[in-house]
Amino acid sequence: MHRDGPPAPAGPATPETTSPEQAADEPRRGFLRRGLGAMAALGFAACGAAAGLWTAATARMLAPNVINQPPQRVRVGRPEQYPAGHVETRFKDTLGLWIVHGRYRGKPQIYALETTCTHLGCITQWDAGQQRFNCPCHGSAFGRDGINLFGPAPRPLPRYAIRLAEDGQLEVDRSRRFRQERGEWEDPECFVLV
Repeated sequence: MHRDGPPAPAGPATPETTSPEQAADEPRRGFLRRGLGAMAALGFAACGAAAGLWTAATARMLAPNVINQPPQRVRVGRPEQYPAGHVETRFKDTLGLWIVHGRYRGKPQIYALETTCTHLGCITQWDAGQQRFNCPCHGSAFGRDGINLFGPAPRPLPRYAIRLAEDGQLEVDRSRRFRQERGEWEDPECFVLV
């Protein structure tokens, strides 16, 4: 086939072979390109991780702190539901208290004791046979009135505030504690006379 027109001009002459110096530089340049590319990718990944953590921390800060705890003030029934000498155990797991119709210094009272042992915070157990609260962890025992009988417990079980509400029910305020060793069990807000 014949072409019309003059032949195309020849382009610049390119060397067909490379010098030994240029051939040695080529692997080094490839290594540097790959290394710099990896470092850039790592830098972008670190920036992305930092942004993700910042977003998570901001979202956690804006979320409300909700703790599901039983109410501090609770109604536990009428005084006549607690016969003399009775220890009510049904509130131990839900509210962490014992309701006791006992005597303290000769006075018949209804009071609310905290279930937590004063030694290391284990939950006491009511032993109806021995008429005492026993700590299953380290062997402390407390009488029906909450006074420590033996074991490593350093003080009696604290009492909660208790009162007779307007509707005739006993109301326990778990936000207020009374300690016997401080003389606080004389306060009429920690018992109901019966």
